[in-house]
Amino acid sequence: MELRPIKTELDYQNALKEIEKLFHAEPNSPECDRLDILTTLVEAYEQKHYPIEAPDAISAILYYLESRGLSEQDLAVSIGSQQQVTAILKRQKPLTLDIIRRLNQDLKIPAEILIKPYSLEKTSA
Repeated sequence: MELRPIKTELDYQNALKEIEKLFHAEPNSPECDRLDILTTLVEAYEQKHYPIEAPDAISAILYYLESRGLSEQDLAVSIGSQQQVTAILKRQKPLTLDIIRRLNQDLKIPAEILIKPYSLEKTSA
């Protein structure tokens, strides 16, 4: 396969097949360099044609908890009381700027995800 930009779905599928063949290339070999270039081309094509939407703030918080083996109770340090944690995770109360800053600092959740708007559940009062 000739190295060139991936412009069509067929180019993309061919690049994936080539990557599969080169997957176990020895480091610092011409095959490894080819694998690196093909991977970069495939990533560029996928970002353009198969973009992955960033999660909303609550989904991101839940993911970060799960991936780090933390519980909702561990959020009380960053958010405040357990009641606040529950209300936020149930989408009954929004994140405040102060909480966003603490979650960004404490859990390293990107601020650009935390500040994205998300819908709240309607509560009957």
